[in-house]
Amino acid sequence: MELKRISPELTVSPQISASDVETLKAEGFRSIICNRPDGEGADQPSFEEIRSAAEFATALQKLPGPVFAYCRSGTRSATMWSLAKAQSMPIAEILGATKAAGYDLNGVARRIANGGKTPTDTGDAKFDVVIVGGGAGGISVAASIKARKPDLSIAIIDPADVHYYQPGWTMVGAGIFEAQDTAKTMASLIPQGVKWIMAAVAAFEPANNAVILDGCRVVKYDRLVVCPGIKLAWDQIEGLEETLGRNGVTSNYRYDLAPYTWQLVQEMREGRALFTQPPMPIKCAGAPQKAMYLSGDAWFRRGVLKDIDIQFMNAGGVLFGVKDYVLALEKYIEKYDATLNFFHNLVSVDGSAKIAVFETSKPDITPTRVEVEFDMMHVCPPQVAPDFIRVSPLADAVGWVDVDQATLRHKTHENVWSLGDVMNAPNAKTAAAARKQAPTVADNLVADIAGKSAVSQYDGYGSCPLTVERGKIVLAEFGYGGVLLPSFPSFLIDGTKPSRAAWFLKEKMLPAIYWQAMLKGKEWMAKPKKIKVAAE
Repeated sequence: MELKRISPELTVSPQISASDVETLKAEGFRSIICNRPDGEGADQPSFEEIRSAAEFATALQKLPGPVFAYCRSGTRSATMWSLAKAQSMPIAEILGATKAAGYDLNGVARRIANGGKTPTDTGDAKFDVVIVGGGAGGISVAASIKARKPDLSIAIIDPADVHYYQPGWTMVGAGIFEAQDTAKTMASLIPQGVKWIMAAVAAFEPANNAVILDGCRVVKYDRLVVCPGIKLAWDQIEGLEETLGRNGVTSNYRYDLAPYTWQLVQEMREGRALFTQPPMPIKCAGAPQKAMYLSGDAWFRRGVLKDIDIQFMNAGGVLFGVKDYVLALEKYIEKYDATLNFFHNLVSVDGSAKIAVFETSKPDITPTRVEVEFDMMHVCPPQVAPDFIRVSPLADAVGWVDVDQATLRHKTHENVWSLGDVMNAPNAKTAAAARKQAPTVADNLVADIAGKSAVSQYDGYGSCPLTVERGKIVLAEFGYGGVLLPSFPSFLIDGTKPSRAAWFLKEKMLPAIYWQAMLKGKEWMAKPKKIKVAAE
């Protein structure tokens, strides 16, 4: 007998025997539901059997719990529970719970989303290309595809009505940019001729070339591009959400909090300032220390740095993942007299008491927890793939969209591509990476339409302008394996050293390049690398 826990109220299993009943009683179960009809042959319930879902839901509510249910394999019981919960739980949570128990119900996702009704095979809309996500990657790739093949019908699916230039939030947190200058309406940025569907995605059915939206609308596609970004998992740190934006706790990872960072920096004259970095992967891996450097620079300029204890709390074991840039960064660590605390992962916060708890997990040493008092704390949250991605057939074992790292094509579903923070290529998750990925995806998708193999490849390029002080930047540019990929000759910008030229690029040029070039399909310094075809 194989018990699979779906939720605190329900456990399911394949077929049981009469002798198992006493075992179940000993395990603490108080009710048993049989979902297996006599003479059954298929795993999934037929249309006639769907009506039993209502009885199942009633049974869950009325029977004493926890409840045990069985059928031939457990799949029907898990499906019945999903249908019963369809009106009270988000579909991503339902699919996540069943997947964790070993039941992949993506094949009936549309039925779950529609509260148990039988789905139709036709969609509510159909496009040549559907793009999930209207962030930097989504709008850029839409513009690049449209520029290559204007006659394609393209749709972008995204529920947000505001688009943010997120690389600018570090500058907002340092009092250099205004927050409102990093935001524009989504409608103003959708490329001409592209349809914007303002809705959230609930699930994917790649076998049917279908995207299911909240509310059970179905959008069909010939080709799919997936780029919804990354999820900031604030809830993984106990007490954090309750204290964000007050008690000296802030983060440049949120539009509304970046101005609070600058407020705290201006107000602070003495005490301890913590800057945290969670385990990888995160978007813009340099952002946690950028906040530290710019804060330290502001305190240095005001003459109060000597009275401020700066602590960098890093869950990892190195200051920066590409060693060529570490020497320059270490000089600023020394300048700001910052203490580096490696293998310190933030797990909880008591905002009112101003105490942060870190788990220290150095290699080969039993993890311990330490409490650290603070006056100001800048938090970089843990980050994961969005829920509807993690439980989908597109995800790898840990939840990221599973792609070929060169062509960015899905490894299993040949009419699906992905770019940006959500896919599993081992590159830095930055807007600069998406700027290079979008033309690659556009090239290869259009080649596929023409019946050709992939023509372009992504080399892992990512860029992290490390703002070490106001007016100077260490411009880290690198690809797969930490290989340096500078965009400029060293006499103009040597990325391994702080430079004013790199600061000018970050402050004056990159915002304009983002709004006026990248999002409009103008691939300045982002032309895709062509795949060389061997001569016959």
